[in-house]
Amino acid sequence: MKIFTLPDVGEGLTEADVANWMVKAGDTVAVNQVIAEIETAKSLVEIPSPWAGVVQELYAEVGDTVNVGDNFIAINVTATGDDEEAPQAPLVGTGPKADTPGRRRRRGRPKAAAEVETPVEREPEPEPEPVAEPVKSDLFAKVLAKPPVRKLAKDHGLDLTTITPTGQHGEVTRSDVNAVLKADTPATTSAAPVAAGESETIKVSGVRKATAKAVTESYTSAPHISVFRQVDATRTMEYLETLKKHPRFENVRVSPLLVLAMAVSQAALNTPQANATWHEDTYSLHHYVNLGLAAATKRGLIVPNIKNAHEMNQLQMAQAIQELTSRARDGKTQPAELTGGTITITNIGVLGLDAGTPILNPGESGIIAFGAIRQQPWVVNGQLEPRWITTLGGSFDHRIVDGVEAGAFLADVAAILEEPALLIS
Repeated sequence: MKIFTLPDVGEGLTEADVANWMVKAGDTVAVNQVIAEIETAKSLVEIPSPWAGVVQELYAEVGDTVNVGDNFIAINVTATGDDEEAPQAPLVGTGPKADTPGRRRRRGRPKAAAEVETPVEREPEPEPEPVAEPVKSDLFAKVLAKPPVRKLAKDHGLDLTTITPTGQHGEVTRSDVNAVLKADTPATTSAAPVAAGESETIKVSGVRKATAKAVTESYTSAPHISVFRQVDATRTMEYLETLKKHPRFENVRVSPLLVLAMAVSQAALNTPQANATWHEDTYSLHHYVNLGLAAATKRGLIVPNIKNAHEMNQLQMAQAIQELTSRARDGKTQPAELTGGTITITNIGVLGLDAGTPILNPGESGIIAFGAIRQQPWVVNGQLEPRWITTLGGSFDHRIVDGVEAGAFLADVAAILEEPALLIS
């Protein structure tokens, strides 16, 4: 029997929540077969099996938090001839890392993770007789639900595939599970919906935990300065209608975010102070743009970024935005897309909001909030006309960006929204 420990999936993280098991004790698995999904603070990651064989034991339940290096799954490796199958190299990440000092050990951890770099075989010992244990359910595969919701359903013997999801992105919510419990056992269930006037305690984990830590550190360490500017985006709206009719954009989503992304990428090069990173006694001005797009997903807020956005033409940018947001929505954002950002856009307009004061993404000196575009009365050449108006709100790290740089940056962005022909000048 071989023990596979939870690997570092390449994000530099020390723990993850078990989101879904694809196998149970007694199942036969092949090399590279996906055996589980884990939810880290950054993304949902599939874990493949390093060996072929029969699953002997799962060391964690859905919803459990597991440290990198903890025992994850035991597999009776299939014999090949006289020898067991050779162990496979780790299929994700770079192997386990040492424990974080002071971190509480989890069950099933026989030794420090620093002692191994790949899944290893224990010292030879007599194989005990297999002990029958309750079969862990695999009914939750491919159903969208957060780990606490999965655990609630599992504790009450509910099959998530039979519950109608009402979540914004098609996920089963706690309310959905509680509704089924109430319908089945209205008088006796101990997991009844929270009544009006009562409180519900939610465990902070995964993306929400990481977001809370990041925004707190950002807001308390970087002195924010916020500025606003109203913009006549009528020409942008007309320009987008032209792009939508062009054959090259036939299968690509075109929205005002495209023009804003192009404008921010160009303005960031013109005012590099808004595209910078503060260090203790120095700061870096980035003469390239890795453009972050704040994305509200079923797991919480994440900020993947488009690498070298300043080098892209409009078609490339439109495709990159579409691909990035699609992966974020499906929970398939890659770890590399969540690091190295230099400046961020948050599109609060899709929420119907006109303006906001966003908090900087840690390590960046600028973030732009893009408000809703609405038809409003606007004075043009002394005449009142209906125009498409939006509000740009920018937050900047005042250690690097003064009012003059903030104003210049927003002026450059506004100029392109007012006249998108500048993108090809």
